[in-house]
Order: sequence, then structure tokens, then C-alpha cells
Amino acid sequence: VGAKVEAIFTSGGFLKEGEVAENGSVVGLVLDKSSFYPEAGGQDADLGTISFEGGELVINDVQVYGGYVLHSGVISEGSISVGSAAECRVDYDRRRDVAPNHSMTHVLNAALREVLGEGCDQRGSQCNDEKLRFDFSHKKAMTAAQLKDAEAYVRDVIDRSLPVTAEVMPLDDAKALPGVRALFGEVYPDPVRVVRVGDDSSVEFCGGTHVSNTADAEAFVLTEETAVAKGIRRITALTRDAAKKAVAEGEKFEGRTAVLESIDADATPDLDKRAGAVRKDLDAAELSAALKSELRARIEAVQKKGIDAKKRLLAGRVDKCLNVVKADVEQALADGKKSLVLNLDIGADSKASQKVIKAVQKIAPELAFMGVSEEEVGSGGKALCFAIVPEAVMEATGFKANVWLKDVLDAAGGRGGGKPGNAQGQVPNCEDVEAIIANAESFANDAVAV
Repeated sequence: VGAKVEAIFTSGGFLKEGEVAENGSVVGLVLDKSSFYPEAGGQDADLGTISFEGGELVINDVQVYGGYVLHSGVISEGSISVGSAAECRVDYDRRRDVAPNHSMTHVLNAALREVLGEGCDQRGSQCNDEKLRFDFSHKKAMTAAQLKDAEAYVRDVIDRSLPVTAEVMPLDDAKALPGVRALFGEVYPDPVRVVRVGDDSSVEFCGGTHVSNTADAEAFVLTEETAVAKGIRRITALTRDAAKKAVAEGEKFEGRTAVLESIDADATPDLDKRAGAVRKDLDAAELSAALKSELRARIEAVQKKGIDAKKRLLAGRVDKCLNVVKADVEQALADGKKSLVLNLDIGADSKASQKVIKAVQKIAPELAFMGVSEEEVGSGGKALCFAIVPEAVMEATGFKANVWLKDVLDAAGGRGGGKPGNAQGQVPNCEDVEAIIANAESFANDAVAV
């Protein structure tokens, strides 16, 4: 669109006739006519350029002030003054990506009324070339089933290829239209523009840009529903390529979840960790909020299955370990030892360590004992370390469990604490369990007579 520069606004105010805005200046232009859509009705402003003789202004915002449209941006080359001829060059490719998001915002409004009831009213929106956002009144979070139903409603309208039409009519006539929706608190012009989707899918007052047919939106994914204020919820959604990408992402995670569900938990000790890793990836992914909720529940079920299997496996390991401990303690007594350090197989389970301690104390109440157990044998990961020193040994030698434990853990990069008679700690990265045991035995041998 060809236009004339009526006014130029700068950081110092409006330029006077004859004054010039130079290359690199941030300015706002008021034109006698424009093809740019200013930010309004929840739709972001058009972007593009305004060219003039010898130069160009790159537009980054368009707003209405006092009835005048201000085109703001940076002069990328040349200079401009009041009265200059100009040409508006809207980025229509971007506008074409904005339009389906705006049209589907209208359809989403209708979908929410269908799913949540007439008490659900629009409280704001934003549409740009990347996504749409819709705020509405509702007292609590939508359920996964409600999100799924709202998403399905919009997808059905797209699949039905309904026409999207606009008509300007007197405001009173427009208000009398069946099913018409208007934003609470908004002041509308008279006459007003009415946008319809199909015959009755959606009827709203709107001055924004829209597709001509719902099929132009191609796809729809409702990605998020959150609270923004008391009694106000917000939905974020996608159309076209962004929505198709989200659909593909959902299908990928459905596949990953199905694979998890097929794994034998009893034969896979780290199943809970595998499921946790998929859950972490899922939380960060952009896909249907309803599907994400469903997949989270399925993954949590797998995690529980893995944890239960691990508990069963650990219980078997602990029972087996207790038998070994009893035999080793009895042998230590027969050999006349006053201290014993054992490499145990009880995971990093502190409850299991208490069972070991009770077994040792029952068989050898005057034996100083330390147990070391890796969470996963040979993994180089976390290891549990615990020690007991009987009162009689402390009185005779000054040997203390907390001092013993500290020496062992300090050398291995671990941390712990406790009392002279009983202490416990962990090594976060146990690279050499045999070295830990050797160090513990050496300390104990120096402290008590073997």
C-alpha cells in the first residue's frame, strides 16, 4: 500500500516539518493509510517494512494511540522526514501463520463452553505466528478428560472444513445474533465486525485476521492448561506445522511408554530409573496436554512396578546376605577377632543395615563391625557404609564408630555421622569398594587387638 508520512515520533518527541530521522534511529510513523494490522483483540501486530526513497524502516510493533496507528521500528538505511512517500510491505507469510491461531481461538472458546458450560467466559487471549493463548473463567483445573474433549471439539471443526466469514453490521443487530460472544469489559465500535465459523460453531465480535476455512488450520493440539489468577485459567495451543510436530512427539512418547510397559520388571532392576528418564523427557516435551497426562499415569504405573520388583529382589538379597553375615561373624568369633569389616549385598538400604546390625549384635555383642554395600554392585555409584562399636570395646580401647566411619568416608569422598557407638554415611561415587574395606580394616586393626 502506498502512503504518505503524516508524523514521525522519536525519543525526543514529534519531528517538525523539515527535520529528518536518520539511519539507525528508532522511530514511530503515522501514515495517511496503512495495510498493517495493529495489535488488537488479542492478535499480535503485523511485522514487515515501510520503504521510502533511499531507505527502509523495519517494523517491530504497530499500536493504536488516540485513534492513530503508530508504526514503530528502526531505520535500517536512508533517512525520512514528514511528507515523504512510503510503501507498506506487510510480512504476509507471518500473517498467514497468525490467522489460523486466531480463528482456532474462537473455536476453542466455543469448545470450552461446550465442555465446561456457559459459566466459562473469555478473559483475554493472544495470537501470534507461533501459538495461541486463551484465558477464561473457571474455578479449578480442567481434568484430562475435559482437555481431551475440548481438543477433540476443535479438531472436529477443522476436519469439517467449515467456512469462516466476516460481516460488518450495526452493533445492536450484532448483539442480537444467537450465540454471539463478546469479551467481558471490551468496548466495541458501531458498526462492528462479526466473525462466524460455520453456521453456528462460533459467532464473535472481532476485527482480526482469519482463515477463510477451518481446514486451513490443518491441525490442533492443546499443549497446556494452567492457572494465571484466582478463578482464571489459561490454555496454550498450536495449529498447522507446530501442531503436527506436537502430534508426532506424542506418538513418539506413546511408543516409548509401550516399550516400558512390555519390560519384565523382575528381570530389569533399573526399570524404575528407565521409566523416570522417560518421564523427565515427557515433562519437557511439547505435546497434547491430555495425552501427556495419560502417559504420565502409565509411566508412573511402570515406575511403581519397577520399585515393587526391586523391593522383592532386595528382600531376597537381604535374607541371603544375613545368612552370610551370621556365618562370617561366627567365624570371626572363632578366630578371636574383635573387629570385622564386610562387603555386603543389601543395596543402599538403611533399613536392611539395621537388620544386619541386630544380627551381629545378637551373635557377637562385643564385636566392632562395619558394613559396606553398593547400591548396584560394580556400578561405581552410591554405597552405604555403617559401623557399630560396643561399649566394652570403647572403654577398653577408645575406639569410636563415628571416628572410624569419618576416616573411611573422608578417604572415599563420602559423608556421614553418628555417635561413638553407632554411625552411618554414604559414598556418592564408590569406584573401589575393596579399597574402602581395606582402609576400614587397617583403621580397626590399629585401634583394637585383632
